[in-house]
Amino acid sequence: MTTGAGAAEIGVFGGSGFYSLFDDVREVKVDTPYGPPSDSFFLATVSGRSVAFLPRHGRRHTIPPHLINYRANVWAMRSLGVKAVISPCAAGSLQLSVKPGDFVVCDQFVDRTSGRADTFYDGPVVTHLSSAETYDRVLRELAIATIRDHDITVHETGTVVVISGPRFSTKAESKWFADAGWEVINMSQYPEAWLCRELGMAVVNISLITDYDAGVHEGTEAVDATAVLEVFQANAERIQKVVLDLVGRFPVDLDALGAGDALGPTRGDGHAISPEDIRLFETGL
Repeated sequence: MTTGAGAAEIGVFGGSGFYSLFDDVREVKVDTPYGPPSDSFFLATVSGRSVAFLPRHGRRHTIPPHLINYRANVWAMRSLGVKAVISPCAAGSLQLSVKPGDFVVCDQFVDRTSGRADTFYDGPVVTHLSSAETYDRVLRELAIATIRDHDITVHETGTVVVISGPRFSTKAESKWFADAGWEVINMSQYPEAWLCRELGMAVVNISLITDYDAGVHEGTEAVDATAVLEVFQANAERIQKVVLDLVGRFPVDLDALGAGDALGPTRGDGHAISPEDIRLFETGL
């Protein structure tokens, strides 16, 4: 089954734990110019808002982070009518003060991936979009307040360094990232969050800290998949409750967040508004 624009206003990149909480869920398939998304989308009503859930790794977690079709996932989300996205993820800590079980609402990312298709703007209109503030400030403030209300330790800012995976970092790499002062490490935030911005969707990240990465700090051990899974499963209910509560706090007018406005002055030839300047996200969606 396929559906189109207007099916949802808020998107969540998350696993089956979210949409399995609802009795009335509609499963839809979405075709994209970039190939198939990770899975079907699951549509539900949360606090009176229409929400589209997509498990970024597939419903059975069969797609590794370096093989996720990020462009298809994000394009499909926008084609459903989504204007704001919640992008929760499991992540490692690079600093002792950021402990397993803590949540971090990241405000910056550093891209250390390679080989990923990470833009929709491949021409012929040359486009340059600022990534100085990829994560939406208003949604970040709402996320911070929501996490606090759930009595969870939250770090109000944080830089997430994104690596290709699927391997974890070496100790040398982890020390490099930690010495740079970055707080969080993950394998999927880039280009997922960035692509949302390219299509004019506001985006907010919540990183659930599961481990201390390569264990370069005294008293910590190097991460392994078993430890990550144990911590994430123990905290799965917390992140679900936070995300669903956050949906109900989103502004009624999502256009007022201004994510689409940021795409205006982005043409490389300086003519941001012209009859020929037909924006990608306004065509074919």
